[in-house]
Amino acid sequence: MPVLRNIGSLARCLADGPQSELHEVRQAALAWDDARVLWAGPEADLPRSFRDMPAEDARGCLVVPGLVDCHTHLAFGGWRAGEFEQRLRGDTYQAIAARGGGILSTVAATRALDQAALVARCRGFLAAIGALGVTTVECKTGYGLDEATELRLLHVYDTLRREGPQRIVATLLAAHALPPEYRDRRGEYLRLVTERLIPQAASGGLAAFCDVFVEEGAFTPDEARTVLRAGLAAGLRPKLHVDQLGPGGGGELAAELGAVSADHLEHLSPAGIEAMARAGTVAVSLPLASLTLAQPPMPARRCLEAGVPVAVATDFNPGSAPSYHLPMVMSLACTLQRMTPAEVLKGVTIVAARALGMEDRVGSLEPGKLADFAVIDAPDVTHWLYHLRPNACRRTVVGGQTIWSVRAATPQPEVVP
Repeated sequence: MPVLRNIGSLARCLADGPQSELHEVRQAALAWDDARVLWAGPEADLPRSFRDMPAEDARGCLVVPGLVDCHTHLAFGGWRAGEFEQRLRGDTYQAIAARGGGILSTVAATRALDQAALVARCRGFLAAIGALGVTTVECKTGYGLDEATELRLLHVYDTLRREGPQRIVATLLAAHALPPEYRDRRGEYLRLVTERLIPQAASGGLAAFCDVFVEEGAFTPDEARTVLRAGLAAGLRPKLHVDQLGPGGGGELAAELGAVSADHLEHLSPAGIEAMARAGTVAVSLPLASLTLAQPPMPARRCLEAGVPVAVATDFNPGSAPSYHLPMVMSLACTLQRMTPAEVLKGVTIVAARALGMEDRVGSLEPGKLADFAVIDAPDVTHWLYHLRPNACRRTVVGGQTIWSVRAATPQPEVVP
């Protein structure tokens, strides 16, 4: 049962108070047993029973809860670097998709990989993600779009969840795009999702959430209602990709369906903000995707002022957000969306945990919570996000076990075919 002493700043990130309140403790200590936090507070107040425990020195660093990336598309085949230049030359997301690019090009590359290849690729990503201080990762399907491949992706995530070290949360996003073989059989594909994929994902414990991309060229609000109600009946909680490329009443739809989160929201309406505030739906901001697709930033300030909690995530995928660097995305949330560093840190800890229904276990440093934390080479969160470095994380701990430190071997390299 070790004690981490000489913490310059301990950001506990409790659920209480406004999103700007980090419940920060200066000159702090953190004690944990094999898996859970026992004490988090001023070192001077450390209980006598912990004072003889083995001590570790934080060397004046910032200590934060393990970061939670609550929106990624971790398992995919190939990359789409060519689309980067196409967008720079003026092509839109929709125009690239209409030519066979976008999601469907990744679907073809993903279908070509077997489970072992996908697991190996994801392990490489997760090693690098863990080195950044990220201890929990939500992972969506959506690059299979047929029964076999969607289930393969869920089994990839189940393998990663079982072997660790990070906590993996799987989301079924079979309603990501209409696969080409169902172009003239839209209703049949929706029946495949609702009558076959959802029951298998739920009964096998392979997914916790069901998600739908609601956008022109993807799925309609009524189709989302059909899919998400089927998911909810099977025990999968609803999430939504909405209001990304244009206004579509996505915030209102998320509130109506009781969605745990509504993600993207670049074109969120004032009525949508009010509806989400009443429903308690978390808004998940994905500023890297906004930047990449030249969309207006999600109106985070208006959400926060209306009482809507705002999480921040990478949206890691090969097209619109080709980076898993959550600290970089945190800095973007500050500069593009005018969120304060404290609001952003809470947005990748306790609020992101709420977007995954895990706020009772992760996202804050307090007795009884899982001992997931990161040691950051910065005096405080403002300096960390202001002075963006390749990696300021010195140590990452999951369930009391160190999975990364600057004294350990370098992370496993990414597997990039």
